[in-house]
Amino acid sequence: MIYHLFNFLKDFDIPGQGLFNYLSFRALLAFTAALLISVFAGRRLISWLQKKQIGETIRDLGLEGQMQKKGTPTMGGIIIFISIIIPVLLFADLTNIYTILLLISTVWFFLIGFADDYIKVFRKNKEGLSPKAKLVAQSVMALAIGLAVCFSSDIVVRENVPVEEQIAAVDGSGMPEDATGLQTTGGGIERQDVIKSTKTTIPFIKNHQFDYKWLSPVKGRAGWYCKWAIYVIMIVIVIVACSNGVNLTDGIDGLATGSSAIVGVVLGIFAWLGGNMLNAEYLNIMYIPGSGEVAIFMSAFVGALIGFLWYNAFPAQVFMGDTGSLMLGGIIGVTAILIRKELLLPILCGIFFAESLSVIMQTRYFKYTKKKYGEGRRIFKMTPLHHHFQKEGIPCKWGSKSRAVPEAKLVTRFWIIGVILAAITVALLKIR
Repeated sequence: MIYHLFNFLKDFDIPGQGLFNYLSFRALLAFTAALLISVFAGRRLISWLQKKQIGETIRDLGLEGQMQKKGTPTMGGIIIFISIIIPVLLFADLTNIYTILLLISTVWFFLIGFADDYIKVFRKNKEGLSPKAKLVAQSVMALAIGLAVCFSSDIVVRENVPVEEQIAAVDGSGMPEDATGLQTTGGGIERQDVIKSTKTTIPFIKNHQFDYKWLSPVKGRAGWYCKWAIYVIMIVIVIVACSNGVNLTDGIDGLATGSSAIVGVVLGIFAWLGGNMLNAEYLNIMYIPGSGEVAIFMSAFVGALIGFLWYNAFPAQVFMGDTGSLMLGGIIGVTAILIRKELLLPILCGIFFAESLSVIMQTRYFKYTKKKYGEGRRIFKMTPLHHHFQKEGIPCKWGSKSRAVPEAKLVTRFWIIGVILAAITVALLKIR
């Protein structure tokens, strides 16, 4: 709103109003505002949650210090939500398609998590929303994002495409591209186009680009529809997986908060670089017009999480609950899709990926061994993965007995791993 206000008053030559044209300045304001809102509003909200006795219900899993957390205020994701939304409304371009989609998805995933926590806390139903209901709700928003990427004329990439390929695309699909000019290169005449594309970023190969049309079994008109169908399915999988991955990681004080902040920093950097033509050309990465506004959103995202960490770090004064974790994962997934970095998530979000994988492996192996041997066996002492390191004992039928890692040390080590993975992801920009 402040951004649009200064644009409206641009003819009045107000001192300093030109600063709002710079993404870096608005990103700094969004980060600072989110951090301050999270810290100061968080204190009041925690007090209110304590008065209302909105506390976490703890199951005794035999972990050190676990039962001491009983009654700790939950639904702290409300703090994160407010701290993200307000700075974005103040400093982002609200007419930008990327900002709009991120705001809508943030509200949607927040409501899913809020409904889940509301059922657990106020209706005293420990199960909350059924897994099927959550999955359907997550998939609906993910599908909406996928369709927006597919059909919105504002979500495009800029690249040089030979005229012959453009003609073939029109002949094959009946969907002409939006040309913006011609230029001559060493390889002949090319049109520098802003186009609808199913290309995304992938490491280790020339130009860092992967096109989902390569997965299409057919060509021509049917191939055009097929490649977009594949892309939309991939979008749904990525967003749902990210949302649930962060949800599984949110099991000990500060782990999901700090890990999400690290991921948010990298996604913000990618958004800023990919939204600037000069930076994109220098780094030889995909240029996505308008995506620089995502950096504003991610600045607020990181600021809100750092402020929340003030209260969520060990020993936690508040838990984010599903209200926060489902929302954070949804934001990460949607952001990665919009800036075409979803194939980097297994590396960047390695912590979330490992947590989710540990649950899948444990569940599948337990069912398999129960069917084969009559009793279920485990790979890990407990899942998600962070609980494996919290619990003493032998992890499975092989291996020696290991000692439990103190919670604060475990979280710090996971953060360090997250920083290493983030550095590797950024470094991939220059590795081909």
